[in-house]
Amino acid sequence: MFSKVLIANRGEIALRILRACRELGISTVAVHSKADSDLKHIRLADESVCIGPASSSESYLNMATIIAAAEVTNADAIHPGYGFLSENADFAERVEESGFTFIGPRAETIRMMGDKVEAIKAMKEAGIPCVPGSGGALSDDADEIRAMAEKIGYPVIIKAAGGGGGRGMQVVRNPQDVVGAVKLTKTEAKQAFGNSTVYMEKFLEAPRHIEIQVLADKHGNAIHLGERDCSLQRRHQKVLEEAPAPGISPEQREKIGKVCTDACKRIGYFGAGTFEFLYEKGEFYFIEMNTRVQVEHPVTEMVTGVDIVREQIRIAAGLPLSYKQEDIKIHNHAIECRINAEDSRTFIPSPGKVKEFHAPGGLGVRVESHLYSGYSVPPYYDSMIGKIITWANNRENAINRMQVALSETIIEGIKTNIPLHQELLADEKVRAGGMDIHYLEHKLGIK
Repeated sequence: MFSKVLIANRGEIALRILRACRELGISTVAVHSKADSDLKHIRLADESVCIGPASSSESYLNMATIIAAAEVTNADAIHPGYGFLSENADFAERVEESGFTFIGPRAETIRMMGDKVEAIKAMKEAGIPCVPGSGGALSDDADEIRAMAEKIGYPVIIKAAGGGGGRGMQVVRNPQDVVGAVKLTKTEAKQAFGNSTVYMEKFLEAPRHIEIQVLADKHGNAIHLGERDCSLQRRHQKVLEEAPAPGISPEQREKIGKVCTDACKRIGYFGAGTFEFLYEKGEFYFIEMNTRVQVEHPVTEMVTGVDIVREQIRIAAGLPLSYKQEDIKIHNHAIECRINAEDSRTFIPSPGKVKEFHAPGGLGVRVESHLYSGYSVPPYYDSMIGKIITWANNRENAINRMQVALSETIIEGIKTNIPLHQELLADEKVRAGGMDIHYLEHKLGIK
């Protein structure tokens, strides 16, 4: 096991990693920007290093500075969390070349999964069901583009191979628009991701977003921890997640789960990972694989009892999985609300000083947050300031428990999206379950 781990992240996920390390008896190094010197995990870490100014590009995305911090503190490994450099293959490579362990999969695996065209190709070869599409990069030939769209069938969606977070996508419903959409997406992709490669897929009209959590070690073992439903989204950003997914049978879970673990073994994957699918009319269609811990990992932890971050660290240290597939049972239901510092109607970020913070509590309530009274939310980073997770014997009770938890939560001094969550949990269709990925935007009147 490692003696010391550097946490290359901030906020609630940095605090989550720190806690897992402490339980394992591992010393911690917290790196931070000048704007983040008062973060909660900085105060709890064994050591801390300032790695640059507020700008992410000069701090949390500065590979050389982070690796230098690991060198001066004699860390053994670097945990990237999520976001920032967590899925940057070059960073993983440089960490390993510098003599440290990257807590995640191999650089070449990250690189393959980061390129959506290569990922889809690899998943098809591994037997994962994929959305009907071009199966590779689109050329600049207008006739070929039109022929491909006709073969797939309208509507189609043009996607950037290096895209993510909802960027680099164009839905096309009419044949006369398809060539222009490909050119536009290529231009946007080049500007946003430095990679102009795009591909085409069938656009599913009303799918759900279902994802499968996997864990795989360096000894060829792989297990799945069931599924999560992340269909409540705004501009492709998840708002509320739950496990298990309503309407997914144990048989479906085992079938798609086995396909995912078989794929892990085939590509030599190790670490925590998530296979993301669109689910429509009883069929799963692969869209991407995230090669890191997910924001929504707590709901899976609550229904399985598996500490995903702890397993991540153990796997990176070369230890075998603590569980076999037959050990994994899904118990009850869990829901997570992402709490953001933003206006619940306009979604404009609301940084500023938290005058008072009171977290909810009680049976089956978990709070993942770095907030405390007097903390100032900076304007430089993602607006998520925490997550509230509730767990109960069934979905209805988990929702009721979340409503109570939200009503108890006090965050004064800044605006939050708690009113939006309260509105969602009172919505009859949300309470019934099984919403598609467009439901929230339709509800909010977003086109």
